[in-house]
Amino acid sequence: MAEPGCLVRARRFSYRYPEAARPSLTDVSLIVEPGTFTLLAGASGSGKSTLLRALCGLVPHFHGGEASGELEVGEMDVREHGPGELAAVCGTVFQEPETQVVLGGVRAELELPLEHRGEPPGAVARAVEETALALGVGHLLDRRTDTLSGGELQRVAIAAAMVHGPRLLLLDEPTSQLDPVAGDELVWLLRRLNEDWGTAVVIAEHRVERCLPVADRVIALVDGQIACDAAPPRFLEWAAESAPALTTPASRLFSLAGLRPLPTSVKEARAGLRRAGLAAARDSAPVGEPRRPAGRRPWRRRRGPAPALACRDLWYEIEDGPAVLRGITLELLPGVRVGLMGRNGAGKSTLLRLFKGLAEPTRGSVERAGQVALLLQDPGGYLIHDHVVDDAGPAGVARAGVAGRERANPRDLSGGERQRLALEVVLAAPASAAVLLDEPTRGMDRLHREALAARIRELAGGGAGVVVATHDSEFVAEFADRVVLLGQGVVIADGPPAEVLGGGRHFSTEVARATDGAALTPEQGAAALAFADLSGEPVQ
Repeated sequence: MAEPGCLVRARRFSYRYPEAARPSLTDVSLIVEPGTFTLLAGASGSGKSTLLRALCGLVPHFHGGEASGELEVGEMDVREHGPGELAAVCGTVFQEPETQVVLGGVRAELELPLEHRGEPPGAVARAVEETALALGVGHLLDRRTDTLSGGELQRVAIAAAMVHGPRLLLLDEPTSQLDPVAGDELVWLLRRLNEDWGTAVVIAEHRVERCLPVADRVIALVDGQIACDAAPPRFLEWAAESAPALTTPASRLFSLAGLRPLPTSVKEARAGLRRAGLAAARDSAPVGEPRRPAGRRPWRRRRGPAPALACRDLWYEIEDGPAVLRGITLELLPGVRVGLMGRNGAGKSTLLRLFKGLAEPTRGSVERAGQVALLLQDPGGYLIHDHVVDDAGPAGVARAGVAGRERANPRDLSGGERQRLALEVVLAAPASAAVLLDEPTRGMDRLHREALAARIRELAGGGAGVVVATHDSEFVAEFADRVVLLGQGVVIADGPPAEVLGGGRHFSTEVARATDGAALTPEQGAAALAFADLSGEPVQ
């Protein structure tokens, strides 16, 4: 039996998916106490999503497979109690909210869990209102779910999971589709719920830097086993030594620069740089990138090849609703790698759909020089067979990094693995003039993001124009040679990454915030600090 007051207790719990060659979880032993905030870290396929599925009962009841050992949630054995019973104890939000939201209206979606519990109408109305306000979706209550952006849909899914006040909240990559401000707000909201309401939170995140400042504990999984279970500072030291791919950008900067202790937040990084006397001046330029005059510059060049894609005075308006895009004129040249950024609802996904031809503009035009390949946010739309090899083929399975799992069902893969497979399905078509990717790093660890950045450079080297809509500033700094930042349906910045990412506060990288824009990446930051140390002056 579980220890008194213990929410989760696992003892040597192991699990293997049907037809899998090896277990996804092996001898997992842990305890989660009420009111704690636990961060799950690990590479794609390390077992984070599987552990969350086990905690809410989907493993083994929905996925099947073989389970051994002990796992209890709220004093209920997960092999004897299914997801319906466990839902009384825990709320769960997975990587793909579009598969979790089941009703056509936002208000109805939030009311559903309470109505299933038999709550009276007055209690339902109050809980929906308070939860919507707490999650920042009050303005969406009367919207149809099919009109929401991916980030808005994710917030609605989180609100639906929290509306009945569960003692345990399980979240799988909850900030992956949220813009930087919304993502940070969500993390601090979860911490407030954790502190004020006593809700225990278990959150799996590849962007560990977002959660470290609020986490009490980090559990790192490697090949389905717990490799580290420690407080954030000790986790960073372990990661720097044993799992560099799990380190944060700021801690990588400190490691490269030979500084200690490793920071768990931007605030600690800035303080550590000041103590070392190495903080760069606010007006210094990013390494290798001259500071340019402020102001927007368009995508197009005056001379050169014809654009792979172009839109002119592009408008997209919702009937009886807002204008999603307003008078956008842009050109994408062959071989150019563009990071398309902006807050949730700014119009990024809509712009990509218009480029592909999946929607028609209200006004304006789109010109295409050839085929346009588009990877949408939901990989499930591309994975329609029972075995992954039937969707992507043997070569695609290997390139997606899931070799050996050709006979696995796509639903049994992690979110990052499904995303990589969907990308291979999209790119299996004949060469395209333009390749458009909508939030392709959702569920991807650092190593796979680096591999995707290399793939993007390969596509651009072959002559394709590439546009990636993403909230991942660190990823944009790795692959892009131009960044376009959307406001509410308009372009508010268009220029090189050093200017757009280095000159802001929110749409920026962790290293840029720690160094006042003197560098975007840990490698650039270490070089800048080494120069400052040697010369006694900040990098100019």
